[in-house]
Amino acid sequence: MTIQGIYQLAINKGIEADFRGREGVGKLLSRKKEKFERLSSEKKDEFDKNALENDLIISHHPLGKALANLSGVMELQCDVLNKYGVPINIAEGLMKEKISEVARGVNKVNHQRTVDAAKLLGINLMCIHTAADNISASFVRDAIAKKNPERVEDLMEVLSGIGEYQQAEQLGVAPRIFTGSPENRCGKILVDMTGGTEGPPKIYERMAHAGIGTVVGMHISEDHKKEAEAAHVNVVVAGHMSSDSIGMNVLLDEMERQGVQVVPCGGLFRVSRTNQ
Repeated sequence: MTIQGIYQLAINKGIEADFRGREGVGKLLSRKKEKFERLSSEKKDEFDKNALENDLIISHHPLGKALANLSGVMELQCDVLNKYGVPINIAEGLMKEKISEVARGVNKVNHQRTVDAAKLLGINLMCIHTAADNISASFVRDAIAKKNPERVEDLMEVLSGIGEYQQAEQLGVAPRIFTGSPENRCGKILVDMTGGTEGPPKIYERMAHAGIGTVVGMHISEDHKKEAEAAHVNVVVAGHMSSDSIGMNVLLDEMERQGVQVVPCGGLFRVSRTNQ
């Protein structure tokens, strides 16, 4: 299996799992291509042509230009929130400030250090971020939908049945309830695991207005926790590396089926489902 084949596999699987659907992603890419065609010749030379095919550029977390353009994938969160009932104008208005904040934050980072090291060592390097996160979100969402948990404690039982979270529990980083209590009813459950990084803290109030009672995410900051508590939204943090691992494992399983040898490292919770 070639590196280009692995890259294309990640893109295809990521689009399949994307909450917007293949048609929605197609509309986004068509819009980007139209913007590209309107650019001057000089601007076209500067444009990241990979963006005409996908949202990002095997590590999981973004490196190089994928990290520099991290804020560019956060628009996905607007569509996810809208699917769960938050008006799109509210979602876009709240996200705009956060997207700008993230863009400023990554601007100071040394994006190319790891990329340059790989070049010097002659090692091929790629990262699969949003595609894998889409798969993680879809996987967890489907697992929850099958069990339809009524209370938060029932939700925790669903998560405990997922292999990556079982491994995480052995290392002391099992899924945890950060706001709410086990006896609380879940209400509408939002699985918040894709779209670059955390959205704005104020979004929890709008989630509550849209009828969302519980959020299942990878991680949560203290500001987000306080806002979730104030909005009476239950928050379950499933775990960062373990949740990332779910999407990566789906892709790695497919690579193994095509003859690629996988050597887990770097904190990956490897769970193989190739025989399932």
